[in-house]
Amino acid sequence: MTETTQRILPSDLKIRKGQTPIVCLTAYDTPMARRTDAHCDLLLVGDSLAMVVYGLETTRGVTLDTMIAHGQAVMRGAERSCVVVDLPHGSYENSPEQAVESARRVYDETGCQAVKLEGGEEMAAAVAAIVKAGIPVFGHIGLMPQKAEGRDGFKIQGKDDGSAQQVMRDAKAIEEAGAFAIVIEGTVEAVARDITETIAIPTIGIGASPACDGQILVTQDMTGLFSDFTPKFVKQYADAGTVIDEAIAAYATDVRERRFPELIHCFGVPTSIKAASD
Repeated sequence: MTETTQRILPSDLKIRKGQTPIVCLTAYDTPMARRTDAHCDLLLVGDSLAMVVYGLETTRGVTLDTMIAHGQAVMRGAERSCVVVDLPHGSYENSPEQAVESARRVYDETGCQAVKLEGGEEMAAAVAAIVKAGIPVFGHIGLMPQKAEGRDGFKIQGKDDGSAQQVMRDAKAIEEAGAFAIVIEGTVEAVARDITETIAIPTIGIGASPACDGQILVTQDMTGLFSDFTPKFVKQYADAGTVIDEAIAAYATDVRERRFPELIHCFGVPTSIKAASD
């Protein structure tokens, strides 16, 4: 980080409730962190990397060590954004003590600004324990990918009164436990809007509502780099995948037809020979 760069902290984001929308994206490695850092307020090292990077069917299956390694990579590239690292499935659900231990490892070993975990009322004690240990927590309610054993388990929340009331209770419980902000994922728009207007901490929507205090997408989804499937809530801002496909195809053709490498790409070739080959 340069001397003039001011890191955005969880406390900075918390007081932006109801103000300028908070811009969030995912990042899993140093190059992407560098590209997104100048434009985002928050970068999430999400366990979505299980699907996007490792080709798994769901976000389950990545380990705490894996999340720490990716968190370290993102921290090398992000100078100003608030970096948050997901606690992966199985690393925090057993007890508040387990949650604190996992959060402490992530926080200390990556140097990130906060951790994120999924869950509502049932995870409130874990959130409170992590916050008490001095580690900021980013909550996650609504659709919780870690609970899905397959893609068909990704169900929209809040579609009936019972579900809507549960998501609201979850939001209030995580707020009261001390989270600085909450992701609302895959939730009926009116429910997400109601939660945003009810709780005092920022809500970050993904498949939720434009009323949320901020928005997040998976960077590979919105740039067209991940094409296995595209959720309804994604707006694709670029088709980088096609650009890469075309570049690789052109390279393959050049190699097969001996157009690459040329002498200008080689070492120890006299300048006069290089010039003659142009």
